[in-house]
Amino acid sequence: MEKYLDTDFSFNSEIIEFVNNCVKDIEKDFENLKEIEEYNQLKVLNAFKKQKLSATDFSWTTGYGYGDFGREKLERIYCDIFKAKDAIVRQEITCGTHAIALALQGTLLPNDEFIYITGTPYDTLLKVIGISGEEKGTLLDYGIKYNKVDLVDNKIDIETVLSKINENTKLLAIQRSAGYSSRRCISISELEFAIEKIKEKYPNILIMIDNCYCEFVEKKEPIEVGADIVVGSLLKNLGAGITLNGGYVVSNSTEIIDSISNRLTSPGLGKHVGVSFGTTRAIVQGLYFAPHIVLEAVKSAKLLAYVFEKLGYEIIPKFNEDRSDIIQVITLKDENKVIDFCRAIQEFCCVDSHVIPYPWDMPGYSDKIIMASGSFIDGSSIELSADGPLREPFNVYYQGGLSFYQTKIALMNVLNIFYDKKYLDI
Repeated sequence: MEKYLDTDFSFNSEIIEFVNNCVKDIEKDFENLKEIEEYNQLKVLNAFKKQKLSATDFSWTTGYGYGDFGREKLERIYCDIFKAKDAIVRQEITCGTHAIALALQGTLLPNDEFIYITGTPYDTLLKVIGISGEEKGTLLDYGIKYNKVDLVDNKIDIETVLSKINENTKLLAIQRSAGYSSRRCISISELEFAIEKIKEKYPNILIMIDNCYCEFVEKKEPIEVGADIVVGSLLKNLGAGITLNGGYVVSNSTEIIDSISNRLTSPGLGKHVGVSFGTTRAIVQGLYFAPHIVLEAVKSAKLLAYVFEKLGYEIIPKFNEDRSDIIQVITLKDENKVIDFCRAIQEFCCVDSHVIPYPWDMPGYSDKIIMASGSFIDGSSIELSADGPLREPFNVYYQGGLSFYQTKIALMNVLNIFYDKKYLDI
């Protein structure tokens, strides 16, 4: 294998040896991850069995989509997996931002307030809210009020959150993953503690969780620890590089899902319409593979963490920290390093490996973004990908990897390019 990498890819032999030794160093750490994979795989299989998933559930419907039994069964499967009472799982939900916007728009009314209690939300949400850009139809346009509470030492500042809640506050939003910030993901145990403390004083306040990048990384999901609404994208963990598109909203309340589904279609139609266009098979199949693919992604992130920690870079999370999402943040402190990192990853993507990514004004973002993403499903960030905004402190955000071995080779390429450009010595 080393001879193949050396002759066919022209990798520096010392880099090959270095990465292979790093893999050997951390192989024992992968054993704990297998238990999580097995637990979540059983959870998925049990839901399929309980709902009697059948070949006929993959059939198409036309027109309004009345009687799309596969679509309805899929949503019951999601309820079983997330321990929810009701769910919307649709290909009409185009991405994670759309799922979050839909949940907020379907839950909040004029004069209602919502508070992001994990600091400023992800860049694309700023335009949804209306605090960035000049978009029409934002939450602020409809008289919905926004506030935020910053994290303190990477933890939810419960005391400040409780002091901010007023008679207009209807919903608290928690973004688990870091987005383009420099912090850890919010774990399930941290969620449980915060929700318990908040609900003790305000039992009727709604708590919504942005669960993107987090599904199946731990054994529990947020509904199980008291969350009211959980949203996410099928282009990430649950799609497993198979699902073509879509998003989900699950809740502990059928009334909440009814309200959100009325926003998705219209009042009176709700969840009863919406043709699945034959996508049910791909969504279910992605869900089946998701526990294993998430394991591959977490293993990949741990390898990058270990390697770059050994090389002296600041990383989040640390190699030996517990993980709650698939993202590895590496602080490169140099715009050119971010660009070169992403280009090196692109060279070992399955699709468009010959394409050179450049920073660009990506819709929804205030800074130029460079993104390496040569995936079977366009934008599928559970597949090998890396990206980052060109702003201080010049973090690169690595995520995904359908195969750990693909990540390992892509990592060698990153180090090889860094070595050639004299960014590092091995």
